[in-house]
Amino acid sequence: MTYRFESLSNRKAIVDRRALAEAVAALPIDQLPVAATTLLRGALDAGREEIARRLAERPTRGLEAAAAQAYLIDRILQILFAVALRLHPDEREPIAVMAVGGYGRGEMAAHSDIDIGFLTRDTPSPRAAKVVETVLYALWDLKLKVGHSSRSLDEMIRQSKADVTVRTALLEGRFVVGDQALADEAEKRFSDEVQRGTERQFIADKLAERDARHRRMGDTRYVVEPNVKEGKGSLRDLHALFWIGKYVYNVERARQLVDVGLFTPAEYRQFHRADEFLWAVRCHLHVITGRAEDRLTFDVQREVAARMRFRDAAGKPAVERFMQLYFLHAKTVGTLTGVFLAHLDERFAARGRRFGFPGIRRSPKRLKGFVLDRGRLGLPNDQFFAEDPVRLIEIFALADANEVDIHPLAMRAAARDAKLVDGIRRDPRANALFLDVLCSPRDPELVLRWMNEAGVFGRFVPDFGRVVAQMQFDMYHHFTVDEHTIQAIGLLARIEAGTLKEDHPLATAIIGQIVSRRALRVAVLCHDIAKGRGGDHSILGAEVALRLAPRLGLNPAETETVAWLVRHHLLMSATAFKRDLSDFKTILDFCETVASPERLRLLLVLTIVDIRAVGPGTWNGWKRQLLADLFHAAEEVLRLGHKQRGRSERIAEKQARLQAAMGWSDAALAKHVRRLPEAYWIAEPDDVLAHNARAMTAADTPLSIDAQVYPERGATLVTIHAADHPGLFYRIAGAISLAGGNIIDARIHTTRDGMAIDNFLVQDPLGRPFADTSQLTRLKVAIEDALANRSKLADRLTAKPAVRPRADAFAIQPNVLIDNKASNRFTVVEVNARDRPALLNQLAQALFQSKVTIHSAHVATYGERAVDTFYLTDLTGDRITAPQRLRTLEKRLVNAAAGEAVELAA
Repeated sequence: MTYRFESLSNRKAIVDRRALAEAVAALPIDQLPVAATTLLRGALDAGREEIARRLAERPTRGLEAAAAQAYLIDRILQILFAVALRLHPDEREPIAVMAVGGYGRGEMAAHSDIDIGFLTRDTPSPRAAKVVETVLYALWDLKLKVGHSSRSLDEMIRQSKADVTVRTALLEGRFVVGDQALADEAEKRFSDEVQRGTERQFIADKLAERDARHRRMGDTRYVVEPNVKEGKGSLRDLHALFWIGKYVYNVERARQLVDVGLFTPAEYRQFHRADEFLWAVRCHLHVITGRAEDRLTFDVQREVAARMRFRDAAGKPAVERFMQLYFLHAKTVGTLTGVFLAHLDERFAARGRRFGFPGIRRSPKRLKGFVLDRGRLGLPNDQFFAEDPVRLIEIFALADANEVDIHPLAMRAAARDAKLVDGIRRDPRANALFLDVLCSPRDPELVLRWMNEAGVFGRFVPDFGRVVAQMQFDMYHHFTVDEHTIQAIGLLARIEAGTLKEDHPLATAIIGQIVSRRALRVAVLCHDIAKGRGGDHSILGAEVALRLAPRLGLNPAETETVAWLVRHHLLMSATAFKRDLSDFKTILDFCETVASPERLRLLLVLTIVDIRAVGPGTWNGWKRQLLADLFHAAEEVLRLGHKQRGRSERIAEKQARLQAAMGWSDAALAKHVRRLPEAYWIAEPDDVLAHNARAMTAADTPLSIDAQVYPERGATLVTIHAADHPGLFYRIAGAISLAGGNIIDARIHTTRDGMAIDNFLVQDPLGRPFADTSQLTRLKVAIEDALANRSKLADRLTAKPAVRPRADAFAIQPNVLIDNKASNRFTVVEVNARDRPALLNQLAQALFQSKVTIHSAHVATYGERAVDTFYLTDLTGDRITAPQRLRTLEKRLVNAAAGEAVELAA
């Protein structure tokens, strides 16, 4: 019995090999293949059920479940091999069946691939080929996914030398059945002819392979839907450490890494706990999904958390507690990797070079007691931090100031001694050093991440420690709170350095005007620091800022600025994305809160880095344009006081610019102006006014549809000129949804001669413009069909598949907010609901049924959540104020948001 299965209790309950072998042996040879497969399928199903039952009883025993799966497959394979020999009994050419890869290691989830190798002394004979074929066909009949190879000894050696993937798989080769002597010879030849003398190259190859895999998987271990097998900080990273240890030192078990000096006993315990936990998660994933699924997606996170017996506690849902532990283990994997590689450096790295993470290697002349080891900051002795705990902060400040890496053994010591930070939190020297790192003009993101990996960051700023590895269970945030914060600080440093000018021209232009630069850095640190506490994180975070900022050395004015920024860090995005910026009261209300040009500049930059650090794809040209529009409008008010240039003067200026752009005579302009209401000229920018004018003058049919890419906003501008009639908006919204578009903004205008001129900004589901010719054609046809009632719009929308089925994992209660104070002319209605196809169509249908006029619609999505805002009046053009009518409107919209009680229009 291999040591890998020693810990398995009552192995006979998983599979009774003797009874199964006897049953198969009793089968007549003419019934053997089919009957044997039937018996083995029953044994396989029963074994899996038993393993799943044990996992449910002991849900954290992942390694035991993984070993049990490998044990079950071993027994199935051994009986299948005996069947194959019985069917092909001629000559006795030696064949060894080897388990390789993860199966060879004795670790499998329920639906893992079965990687096996068939080994012969020479080129396989026809009889050997038939044995192999029989085994493989039987495994396929059992619905198992098999990765296989068939090699002679010489081929095995040749391919191992040529391909590091083959070499890694065979490194974990384990004899399962067949000729033991042949397997022993293969093991010896592999050691003598492949391993010996190639250790350094193997390490380099595996590290390069790991780095490429990390880049492919997103290059961070803090993505909120991690890949348990392949992601950064995953099982594959632990396997890589074991492979290297096995290749270099011929260890058979992970605990032997302690014996050869690659881990301390405490570090091996961390390795084992992470291995156990990650395997448990992977095994639960396979059982839940019924397939080889290694992505811990939102739709299964709750169930895995429940199966592993996590409970809600301290205002934090069970799923977030489970995921926080996941990320803490992933963080541990990263720390162990650094320590492991540091030991390998001493033996295998060439002079002046090293394995591990690349970094800048410029050497400073003075190190304040720290030492340099091949360009990395190290410690002169093991008690260096204990002698002066401020050095736990100083080592990171020195690494930043001198642009050098920190030696992994120094990181190990920092992690070990991190608790000493508790005694220096109020030490002025320590706080000054930390503020130096936070406000660094170089690369604070990298150094703060090192500080976080060592556990020093969370100890020094305990409120930050509470959000380390804290996930947010939604589809909007891509990273844990600590990773999001560190990335935001890095983005701010890059904006200050001018390296993001192309992406953020406005922020780059104004950053030099900001006086409170330290306050801005501390505000970015604190903006999400109170998440996961069960209250409004903006309010709670401002309270944290009032305590933390003075400790870090900020004066009272800076502290007040930090607290204000944290309290209002969502204000600018909420105003820009959910409100009509052409409504002057929106600008006045925003400016009343902001109150100063300096705070406006600070808030803009904080908003940009906050959005950008949410994750890939969250920042786009549309958001850039809206924030810029709000900034410029607010800046004008704050500079001139609460005075808007006369409305009539602004309209006249716009009309004059339109006349010049169109080359119109005074009479042509006057004719165009007579058709349009005053609000139209305020709402639309100059380029859209010109675009609309061209569409209206060129229209020679009752319906005109124009679509063109609008690069400044990262969207497609769809302009519809049509006879106005009730229900026009919801039909257009439904048609755009059918064509695969998402409406992100809409302005609806009615001319004085009974026509509608409606402008929609449309993106595809990935937040890009509709740019392809076929997309634009499909869009126009869908709108024409909907307005001409050529197809049953409701049926087609109902049949349209969900774009984001994972959103079903989130329970979002529809909420409708009606505000008659946000605008002097309109009733503002904000609807929060789970995003889904045709949501806007249904909401517009409900508004149509309520007999209101929609003047503009603004759509924002935050992962699975949609926030749709409408500016409304009644049919006479007044705000809606009657209480009963408001209650009816609210009820109708809530039902529509929930997908209930509102029938889609035909």
